[in-house]
Amino acid sequence: MTDIALPASRTANPFAGLMAGTTGPVIVVVLAILAIWYIAAVSLNAKFQIEIYERANQVDVPFSQLVTDTLAQERPVLPAPHQVIAEMWDTTVNKKITSKRSLVYHTGITLSSTLLGFLIGTTLGILLAVGIVHSRVLDKSMMPWVISSQTIPILAIAPMIIVVLNAVGISGLLPKAMISTYLSFFPVTVGMVKGLRSPEVIHMDLMHTYSATRWQAFWKLRLPYAVPYLFTSMKIGMAASLVGAIVGELPTGAVAGLGARLLAGSYYGQTVQIWSALLMAALLAGALVALIGVIEKQTLKYMGMDR
Repeated sequence: MTDIALPASRTANPFAGLMAGTTGPVIVVVLAILAIWYIAAVSLNAKFQIEIYERANQVDVPFSQLVTDTLAQERPVLPAPHQVIAEMWDTTVNKKITSKRSLVYHTGITLSSTLLGFLIGTTLGILLAVGIVHSRVLDKSMMPWVISSQTIPILAIAPMIIVVLNAVGISGLLPKAMISTYLSFFPVTVGMVKGLRSPEVIHMDLMHTYSATRWQAFWKLRLPYAVPYLFTSMKIGMAASLVGAIVGELPTGAVAGLGARLLAGSYYGQTVQIWSALLMAALLAGALVALIGVIEKQTLKYMGMDR
């Protein structure tokens, strides 16, 4: 037998091999975002920097110096990526976790309300989905309300939830968690309903042939079919829950949490602080969604449904 030679283009061009996977395209997209970000930062901050030169009677400033000074402003309109990363490093590594100036401390506050709201929302969504699938009355009466609930802007309903719960003596973590619940239960409900209804008719007929009860059909047929849908909807629900937790911190005038960092940054014009909090929220959401993905992979593998 003769060895099969690989195409010369693959062996001689490592760039093509890198771009054939997922790492290469991701790197290209990240570099493109950074390039656009830097260009936008220079464009938006240049006007203020030119005004500084004019007040200092500086003329004929080289363009290279303009770019350098524009990317080093203390309170820029749009901070450069290296300024945001430096701020995150300073507020995560150089500050104690218990410090009110630590971004880790504020992230932990937001994370607690996110996880509580996600847990409540996921439980509520699963229970609603089971009821809707097994009850025609709930399907006709509850499902339209579930969909209609998401037409109300969260920024409008968040202060109402805070005020009502405070009026009955509930404050602290739970009001913010309820806003996360409001956003996270919807994708779980819709995803679970779709998943529980995904078994084919022939499979349901087979369960009836075996005289299986509704409970047995649920555990042995409907629920296994619904598990992939559940994890997909949980990923969406987790991201929505984080948004709800941050939004819930805004109308309360909170002094801790990523929402509080956004408020403080907007009050004092600290745009670098605002962007560092936003980037930390994005990283937190990515980590939580990735964690659900790991759990999904292990669960499907245990069930013999590894994809």
